[in-house]
Amino acid sequence: MNPIGWLTFLCCSTIVSCIDQPQNIFILAGQSNMAGRGGLINGAWDQQVPAECQPSPKILRLNGKLAWEVAHDPLHVDIDYKVAGIGPGMSFANTMLAKDPTIGVIGLVPCAVGGTKIEEWAKGMKLYNDMIDRTKAALKDGGALRALLWYQGESDTKFLQDTEAYKANFEKFITDVRADLQMPTLPVVQVIIMSGDGKFVEEMRENQRAIKVENLKQVDSKGLELKTDNVHLSTAGEIKLGQMLADAFLQF
Repeated sequence: MNPIGWLTFLCCSTIVSCIDQPQNIFILAGQSNMAGRGGLINGAWDQQVPAECQPSPKILRLNGKLAWEVAHDPLHVDIDYKVAGIGPGMSFANTMLAKDPTIGVIGLVPCAVGGTKIEEWAKGMKLYNDMIDRTKAALKDGGALRALLWYQGESDTKFLQDTEAYKANFEKFITDVRADLQMPTLPVVQVIIMSGDGKFVEEMRENQRAIKVENLKQVDSKGLELKTDNVHLSTAGEIKLGQMLADAFLQF
């Protein structure tokens, strides 16, 4: 190996060895507002990272190759097939560290994919299988799975039958996730949508509020700042949402 190659190897080995295993692991799943569209301008991320989303050695993410690395936005850069920007994940983790400095290293497992419907997250589907596989990979060397953070439903507002079926589909989804991860009481923090791809947003909000699942906290996104497309949260909206998710989790 040439000298440059050795230097690269040693640097990479040092970086990996300096990363602690996360003690507290969180799944981030759903669609585009969980993956993050904050800071996207004409389909490209503006590279602006606000103070609330700054990286920390105490915040890791499981990358697309199933390896832990220091987390940084966009968290879903190698997970979502569309262009990702600022999401709620880094704001969530930084808020958790600020409110509970003893929590230790936080591990984020990005799984969200934009434009997806709840039926695409059903047991046996690719998104579901990928999420379960990624979560098991995150847990293989230790750490505790603390919660599933879920923000999805906008794509199920186009047709009334999808909106009306959402409650049962989501409840089944949570039952399956808990069974496959062997965590029957896994905490879930769900975001109630405020926008959507169709006209049945209010009906969806009602159906989401009616969901009956043990160990479930709900966060209402209504009132958060949207981008000009009136569907996706702005960077400011994503930051606020991350703080709300942390507050909700800390209520468990």
